[in-house]
Amino acid sequence: MSKKLLVVHSSARENRSLTRDLAQTFEDSWTASGGGAVAHRDVGVNPPAIISEAWIDACFTDPAERSDAQNAVLAESDELVAEIVDADVIALCAPMYNYSMPAALKAWFDLIARIGVTFSFDLARGDVPIEPILSGKKLVVLSSRGEFGFAEGGERAHLNGLDPAIRASAHYLGADANDMETIAIEYQEFGDARFDESVAKAQARTKDVAAQVAA
Repeated sequence: MSKKLLVVHSSARENRSLTRDLAQTFEDSWTASGGGAVAHRDVGVNPPAIISEAWIDACFTDPAERSDAQNAVLAESDELVAEIVDADVIALCAPMYNYSMPAALKAWFDLIARIGVTFSFDLARGDVPIEPILSGKKLVVLSSRGEFGFAEGGERAHLNGLDPAIRASAHYLGADANDMETIAIEYQEFGDARFDESVAKAQARTKDVAAQVAA
C-alpha cells in the first residue's frame, strides 16, 4: 500500500516563500518515486484558532459528557488530528520567524496536543507521565532562515528556538524526534553566493529525502 503524505505550510508568504518551494520539490519527488496520496494544510494562509479556556475545558471533559458547544469548540482540533492520523509522512514547512516558529504553527501544535487523543498522562509512570499515543510517522522539516549558523555547534545555535521546539513536540505527531530530518536554507537575508549554494543543497537534499521516504 502506498504511503500518504501530509504537507503543512506555515509561511505567511504565498509568494517568494522558500519553504513552499522546498515543499513543491518534496511533493514532486514523492510522486515520482511512487508515493501515495498527498494532503495539504496551510496554517500560514489560514491560521488555526488559539486555544482558549473553553477549549481546555472541553479537552478535559469526558467525550461522552461533552455538550454540543464543547464538541464544536474541538471540531477544528479533531480535523487537524485526523490529518495526522491518516498520514505516514509529514512534511512540516517551518520558516524561522524571530528565532522560533511562526505563531500559526505553534497554534497548530497546540490544537494537536490532545490528552487522551495524541498523548496520555498517568502519574503512575512517575516523573515521566506523558506517553505518545500515535506512532510510526516520519517527520521531515523544511525550513528557511534569514541568517546562518543555527545548526548544533554553529555560531547562532544558542538562538535557535525553532528546531528544539519541533523536536520537543514531535511525539504529538507520532514521530520519533531522533529520526526527524531537518533541511534548512540559510543566508536568505544576505542574498549572496552562500545563499545560492544553500538553496541548491537544500533542494537536492529535499529531492533525495522525499524519494527515500516514499519508497
